[in-house]
Amino acid sequence: MALTNIHLPIGIPLDRFIKKKQEDFPFATGELSQLLRDIALASKIVNLEIARSGLSGLEGAFGTQNVQGECQQKLDILANKCFIRALKRGGEVCALISEENEGVIDLGNTQGKYVVAMDPLDGSSNIDVNVSIGTIFSIYRRVSEVGGPVSEADLLQPGTKQVAAGYTLYGSSCMLVYTTGNGVNGFTYEPSLGEFFLSHQNIRIPDNPTYYSVNEGAYRSFGADTKAFIEYCKDRRISARYIGSLVADFHRNLLKGGIYIYPKTAAQPNGKLRLCYECNALAFIAEQAGGAASDGMNRIMEIGPEKYHQRSPFYVGTKAMVNEACGFIDLGMVESATRKMPGER
Repeated sequence: MALTNIHLPIGIPLDRFIKKKQEDFPFATGELSQLLRDIALASKIVNLEIARSGLSGLEGAFGTQNVQGECQQKLDILANKCFIRALKRGGEVCALISEENEGVIDLGNTQGKYVVAMDPLDGSSNIDVNVSIGTIFSIYRRVSEVGGPVSEADLLQPGTKQVAAGYTLYGSSCMLVYTTGNGVNGFTYEPSLGEFFLSHQNIRIPDNPTYYSVNEGAYRSFGADTKAFIEYCKDRRISARYIGSLVADFHRNLLKGGIYIYPKTAAQPNGKLRLCYECNALAFIAEQAGGAASDGMNRIMEIGPEKYHQRSPFYVGTKAMVNEACGFIDLGMVESATRKMPGER
């Protein structure tokens, strides 16, 4: 049988794609492009360490807790250091906030025009069981004067001020997905060449939902409105899929259509996910792909954060499903979820 596909091209390299997109902005000076390259470099290093973690002794707990009181894994610490080092040496970022650090990390780059909010390695509970995990990042232009000290206002900007956001998924393949406000593009890592190549151009989240993703182990602590919406999904034969790694669950629904839900619970009345470095980034990507993101009452990206590690309920995915979920909350739907939604025929 002839190997007809053996010479198919593998796509545009990330560096070339970034450079091409920079040309679309006449006033671009290259700092943001370099910053994205720095994130890609750190992602490659983290991907390598994850791939060999079982052989290099990097599995398991580090023995400390982060500011949220969560047990830190060895790879959490390593990933955090990799990204801090890459962004410091790149010189474009003056400061960042990380899930793994309580306060602002001043990188000493006083001329840097950008700040970053990030979760260096999301999905810690899945690190040791070979399940997909990821990095999430948000990029903002600083509001304080370049050359001066970093201010709290630099890091506490609403999601609408993001200039770029993205995530790296470490799984069966490594993917970098990002947006600069002009659509969403995904790049798959080719390890033998050491480069990310464009594999998913202009990603659009499907209008027809395939999955709903929620930790149903916490079902009894959900509010009646969230329970009703879950029953609503089941009645419409929408399949349940939940990995427990935010990036992996979000990525699947981004490509296949659906909704990811992490509602407030009795134990976590403000929700669990962090607004600044988890919700905002994925909300920006979802909206750029034609989807939506809400805390159940408000558009995620319009919420003004008051604390670096502020938590929020999170509903993100296909626009119609997010709107329906919010409809249950707005109307306090506690009766049978088989009833029709407002406006549904």
